[in-house]
Amino acid sequence: MSEETIWIVTEDIAQATDTQRSYREIAQERGVKVSISELEKNMSRFLESVGRLFCQAEQQTVYSSRMKLDAIVLSVEISAEGEVKLIGTGGKAGGKGAITLQFKRLEDKSLT
Repeated sequence: MSEETIWIVTEDIAQATDTQRSYREIAQERGVKVSISELEKNMSRFLESVGRLFCQAEQQTVYSSRMKLDAIVLSVEISAEGEVKLIGTGGKAGGKGAITLQFKRLEDKSLT
């Protein structure tokens, strides 16, 4: 049984001039297949690390300003190797293919 994969487009396919070819054909030519299990593993590792950062940021915010951190928005990019990377400002990554992740505080149902 073959492993499940997903296409990661590595070049801007909007620049393709051949209108007779489908988006899928162009994506296959300009992309790579990445193992879904590898991508899951990398995303889990990324989210674990970000979770630790959120915890630290929340503790520091409460300690220093008595405010609570309610939401965080991150832009991430998936490389041709299936690596999940945080997109920062001022870098070369344009963020054209970025995935935006928004994390909101869970409401405590026990208080209602």
